[in-house]
Amino acid sequence: MTEELEVLQGAISAVVYQNPDNGYAVLRLHIGGGQNVTVVGTVPLPVVGEQLMVTGRWANHPNHGRQFEAEFLERLMPQSSMEILSYLSSRVIKGIGPRMAGRIVEAFGDDTLKIMEREPLRLAEVAGISRQKAREIGETFRLQVGMRQLMEFFSLHHLPAELAVRVYKLYGESAIELLYDDPYLLMEDGLEAPFSAVDRFAIELGVSGDDPRRAEAGILFELNHNLTAGHCFLPEDKLIPATAQLLSVETAVTAQAVERLLEADRLVRQTLTGIRVIYLPRLHQAECFCAQRLLDFAGNTFPPPRNLEAMIRRIGTDSGIAYSAEQQQAIREAATSGLLLITGGPGTGKTTILNGILALLGQMGKRCLLTAPTGRAAKRLSEVTGEDASTIHRLLEAGIDPNTGDMFFARDADNPLKADAVIVDEMSMVDVELLSALLQAVPQGKRLILVGDADQLPPVGPGFPFSDMLRSQQLPTVRLTEIFRQAQESLIVMNAHRVNRGDMPDLKTVNSDFFFLRRNHEQAVWELIRDLCATRLPRNMGIPPEQIQVLSPTRKGGVGTMHLNQVLQEALNPPAPEKQERRFGEFTFREGDRVMQIRNNYDQIWKKTDCSAVGCGVFNGDVGTIRQIDPAAETMTIVFDDREAEYDFTQLNELEPAYAMTVHKSQGSEYRAVILCVWNGSPYLLSRSILYTAITRARELLILVGREETVAVMTQNAKKNRRYTGLKLRLEGRAL
Repeated sequence: MTEELEVLQGAISAVVYQNPDNGYAVLRLHIGGGQNVTVVGTVPLPVVGEQLMVTGRWANHPNHGRQFEAEFLERLMPQSSMEILSYLSSRVIKGIGPRMAGRIVEAFGDDTLKIMEREPLRLAEVAGISRQKAREIGETFRLQVGMRQLMEFFSLHHLPAELAVRVYKLYGESAIELLYDDPYLLMEDGLEAPFSAVDRFAIELGVSGDDPRRAEAGILFELNHNLTAGHCFLPEDKLIPATAQLLSVETAVTAQAVERLLEADRLVRQTLTGIRVIYLPRLHQAECFCAQRLLDFAGNTFPPPRNLEAMIRRIGTDSGIAYSAEQQQAIREAATSGLLLITGGPGTGKTTILNGILALLGQMGKRCLLTAPTGRAAKRLSEVTGEDASTIHRLLEAGIDPNTGDMFFARDADNPLKADAVIVDEMSMVDVELLSALLQAVPQGKRLILVGDADQLPPVGPGFPFSDMLRSQQLPTVRLTEIFRQAQESLIVMNAHRVNRGDMPDLKTVNSDFFFLRRNHEQAVWELIRDLCATRLPRNMGIPPEQIQVLSPTRKGGVGTMHLNQVLQEALNPPAPEKQERRFGEFTFREGDRVMQIRNNYDQIWKKTDCSAVGCGVFNGDVGTIRQIDPAAETMTIVFDDREAEYDFTQLNELEPAYAMTVHKSQGSEYRAVILCVWNGSPYLLSRSILYTAITRARELLILVGREETVAVMTQNAKKNRRYTGLKLRLEGRAL
């Protein structure tokens, strides 16, 4: 039975459940007289001991009984020493546990919180607290207070709770005041705010439908949103009506917004092949710079060593390799070209060439740096060459400006890389902005060697530079086409080339490294995948589960990665009394789980597992294992190969389970065994490039599970989503 609005006031005695994604919580509230009641609703970051004034209604839940459904709330900071002690003892402030809380409250009594906020250095009067720790406690406390106020404001206006963290870091204590003045500040780069929520919030605050700020925010949103589809620009005749439709306004309103943004230098207009197009300035700058810099490198040549041919023959003899004509050409050009593109499919000898180039440049006394877009690709590059390799971000010493929160690279034109040659592997994964940053850091007069397979999936970010470079035919290129005899014995390699030609892969051969297992029902597909990972491959082929990677084209559905991760976790890492867990969103993270970093975090601190070094930066695609979950400290320790990093629970939106991952996420990696789900899905995802990329991820074993008809559909679907990019035209000199 629903009752009328009431107001309850009391202290939180227990946090039964909280969802960091949306702020929903289930609390026990002590309202006096020894009475505790259950309160449910949006209560961001609740803390035991905290005082609340809650407005809401009583309701009877069919399973949980009588509870109070909160509609509005006001936080009341604890006042008395006992309330403050309970509050601080709940570890609301990192670094303060129950004992430390007791010493602080004993020293400052009812004034404790006032001291923490206004005179934090006085905390150093308490035994065990240094001045540095006192300063950190004060900063954490002020952040907590400000964050809670902002999260309540966001909750009131139905904005995502996790957005408050990013907004507070950007705007600080002035955030609410600034947002009242211009709610579209939430669309700033780096905040990742959903436009629909921001637009609804702005209209709630009285912004009219045709307000210039709304139209300008809509234009910028369309351009930024289309970066995720790989577009560097949009044609103006598409951008203006698309934004007008989004905002339900006349096209004249959005056309005027474009002109204002152009006048303010927040957009760039250019004509490409007779079409007027609109860029975000940073994309226009990156594309123009890449084109000019690549042409500059291509224009550099070096005299060959006197005994070049003899050196190449000797390298082949020492390594026991008889180089083909294509391979000899690639190694020869690496000695004399300022820029060299090397491309080819699996089994065509790209690794052999890389090792030959490294040996040659080493004999010439040249220092080489090896790099790749992801941590897994860099690790693989290091394994196949025997040389150190790093991610491009780590090579460029990526970091975050503490004042602005913007990413920067310490290595640039003013602080260039110290090398005679830079070799980049897996170039198909590099977007135009990352390429621009790399090109700024490689000094002119040095060698740049770019290696990749343009038939794989394009980068997650904007542009497809490697494909544009190859298609322009303006840069020195070696195309590898010969499949070597050893590779021809692999059905994985041969089927990859069949798919790339548009031919159906061989699904009938057995006793090979490529198998197709047909299943006609969705449940049968995921049950077989589970059994292959948990028992059949470990028992029958000696491949442990941690060396098996499950791939799927899609995230959703019974055979999507979200469900597969839950199924595989249950089979490979079930709950146990000794394993700590932490629920986040739809997944429960557990000690021992395989997880993936899904966004770049340039200031995430890590240390070597042998304590030999400390550094920062964990990047999109890095895969690790949860070593420890500490519920009291609200931290999770994850081991990434030879590094470990400690995450706050507020950072769990940067992680997702990695027992199964999308084919896109697997780019740049190689696994001992791959299981690929081939089932019904979107034509956008059931493509030849998806199938080709998935096949080329497997080193020893590939198993397709699902429908032969789906394999046929993927093989025939050669349609590639067109990306609006001008790099090819610029390299060809056809951009006005």
